[in-house]
Amino acid sequence: MRSGVVSWSQDGGAQSRSCGRERGGVKPEGAGRGREPCRGEGDEVTAAMATDGGRKQFWKRSGAKVPGSIQHVYGAQHPPFDPLLHGTLIKPGSKPPTTPVKLKKVSTFQEFESNTSDAWDLGDDDDELLAIAAENLNTEVVMETAHKVIQNHSKLQEQHKFQEEHLQEEKQVESAELTSIACGDNRLVKSVSEGHTSSSSDNASENSSMQRSQSLPQTSTPPLVSGMADYNTSVTPALTEREASRLDKFKQLLAGPNTDLEELRKLSWSGIPKPVRPIAWKLLSGYLPANVDRRESTLKRKRNEYFAFVEQYYDSRNDENHQDTYRQIHIDIPRMSPEVLRLQPKVTEIFERILFIWAIRHPASGYVQGINDLVTPFFVVFVCEYIEEEEVENFDVSSLPEEVLQNIEADSYWCMSKLLDGIQDNYTFAQPGIQKKVKMLEELVSRIDEQVHRHLDQHEVKYLQFAFRWMNNLLMREVPLRCTIRLWDTYQSEPEGFSHFHLYVCAAFLVRWRKEILEEKDFQELLIFLQNLPTVHWGNEEISVLLAEAYRLKFAFADAPNHYKK
Repeated sequence: MRSGVVSWSQDGGAQSRSCGRERGGVKPEGAGRGREPCRGEGDEVTAAMATDGGRKQFWKRSGAKVPGSIQHVYGAQHPPFDPLLHGTLIKPGSKPPTTPVKLKKVSTFQEFESNTSDAWDLGDDDDELLAIAAENLNTEVVMETAHKVIQNHSKLQEQHKFQEEHLQEEKQVESAELTSIACGDNRLVKSVSEGHTSSSSDNASENSSMQRSQSLPQTSTPPLVSGMADYNTSVTPALTEREASRLDKFKQLLAGPNTDLEELRKLSWSGIPKPVRPIAWKLLSGYLPANVDRRESTLKRKRNEYFAFVEQYYDSRNDENHQDTYRQIHIDIPRMSPEVLRLQPKVTEIFERILFIWAIRHPASGYVQGINDLVTPFFVVFVCEYIEEEEVENFDVSSLPEEVLQNIEADSYWCMSKLLDGIQDNYTFAQPGIQKKVKMLEELVSRIDEQVHRHLDQHEVKYLQFAFRWMNNLLMREVPLRCTIRLWDTYQSEPEGFSHFHLYVCAAFLVRWRKEILEEKDFQELLIFLQNLPTVHWGNEEISVLLAEAYRLKFAFADAPNHYKK
């Protein structure tokens, strides 16, 4: 006898193919009327189908829990069938089908049939299915089971909450134990709790003392990261599975002898993991070559070149020709963000050198207010290359070795120079680049959200009054530093990201606040709101949504400039 071939459909129903015929979740044609059997299936199968009773028994088998059979599902989405409420749906004379006697085992195919229920042949109609449900269902059991599920869920939630509280208490105990540990140079380690409870006048000195003491060597490891590694591993949350996977992809890409910059841009668009961000930014900005063997010599040459500029030009900062430039830089640096970072004298000294050297090297634009903000993200990211601190803004930069500080300073200078090379018309006389972009922003918003545009126009709010700073500082004054760094991951991955793509980010950023804008009915209130947007609690999620909307706008308008115009 030729045995049948069995396969399974995607919805879980069984399908059998024998002699070129198929049977599955849908009742085969002729199943209720009889069919011509294939040769080789056996005389018993033919005999079973010879009579009406035989044909019915051939398709109706036991209701065992096998693939393809109907199983009752109870729960919130499937209310139990109540015979008292649904009794009218049951035919008076309907009876549940009885399970026929199992046929004699003749073949593999017949054995399969005897253990398989056809979903459409359990009853002659839907009423028989309802009758089966009415007889087999016990409402009390269902309600008791549901009650137990709810109780178990509540217990699990309480256990989870208790575990979180217990973990928080352990962290507080660990931080308290760190309070009075004396180190080799008689400096005292400040605990996290002390840092929060101290007065505002002592915040800066306590943070400095804490960071210095945490960077002290405890083993033979260099003083750069020793002493803080164990502390940070207990505070820093572990990477999620997705984050770990992305980090592995970056590491594999960067480990090759020649980094594929196009692939690096694709990976970086959605954000760069913190451990590899310094090297990724240097590659994406064009500061480092793609070839691994050339990187060390390039870094050495560019760093030496920068400090040659410092030696050549920095002493002239007090000359009559350069006094105004240096004075303006000296005034602007205290206005930087974040506040804790700018209060450190070492950081101020480094920023003054970087900005002054750039101004002398670029006489067409010179120094312009706003350029000082563009150094900060590079500086913070490159500091992360040498420390393990989660919040770099609170780290005492002066505790780093002098050689490390020089490397950070030179790298920040060259990467900032690469950025400014693409948007230098923003900072030349009369700043024509910014004027043009603000005008393009106005035209773009008038197309994507005419109601917001008309509302601003009715209250005589000019785009230049609030969007000039957005273009001049690349939104650094509008969002927290952590968001700016995430934003720049994408900017450096986009062609002309800091110039062209930034326009669409600003448009998406403005429309993001349409509800609040339309609620303001006064010129002064509108302007105050637009210059002090509530983004202090923003994180990666909000920036990712903003970037996605900006990409959608770019896709619609970038290659069709006439769409700006009505």
